[in-house]
Amino acid sequence: MSKLTGKVAVVTGASKGIGAGIAKELAAAGASVVVNYASSKEGADRVVAEIESKGGKAVAVQGDVSKSADVTRLFAEAKTAYGSLDILVNNAGVYQFGALEDVTEDEFHRQFNTNVLGLLLTTQEGVKHFGAEGGSVINIGSTISQLPMPNSSIYTATKSAVDAITHVLSKELADKNIRVNSINPGGVETEGTRTAGVIGSDLEKQLIAQTPLGRIGQPGDIGTIAVFLASPDSGWLTGELLLASGGMR
Repeated sequence: MSKLTGKVAVVTGASKGIGAGIAKELAAAGASVVVNYASSKEGADRVVAEIESKGGKAVAVQGDVSKSADVTRLFAEAKTAYGSLDILVNNAGVYQFGALEDVTEDEFHRQFNTNVLGLLLTTQEGVKHFGAEGGSVINIGSTISQLPMPNSSIYTATKSAVDAITHVLSKELADKNIRVNSINPGGVETEGTRTAGVIGSDLEKQLIAQTPLGRIGQPGDIGTIAVFLASPDSGWLTGELLLASGGMR
């Protein structure tokens, strides 16, 4: 029997990148997975198809995590599909780098609405669907909160907020037996980092040079850590920030 057999997981922002990697690994470990997406139905359907082709269970559900009505519908559809909830992965996130003089109200709110408000809204609603035995909330932060980079003030602020919320909710939800931890990845090769021109650039070379394990991360690297945090193996962990960076500090 796999570690997560019989468990139900919701993974936000799972149509590509780290979210897709996490969804696939949770399914491979036996969980039934709700693959949430905001706009890329095609991407989410591909993730579901890959999971099902390997004998797993998954369903795609659209929803913008920064909108409370969408979040309510997301969990209602998850309940219809699979019943109760055991695992929530708050992965949905957006970013844009820019200098201080480029900061705008719209960009500030765009990033905070998804990265911070979205995390709060999904956890608020998700908690209502956990059973009496509790479960695991896994937030996706970033090493950038501890290793800030120039031109990343808004994004770094959102991920620092994720760290803080992880600590707060680990205490607030403990009496419900809900554990709350965060995975803080370093550089990871995704559709986003490829589109942004990071992969194959001098920045990628710099990241690899600063990484003791000598390579860029892959979505599956984060996915297997999520399986650990979702499983009973991590039953004595809550409020932790796990740096998934290949040793970069």
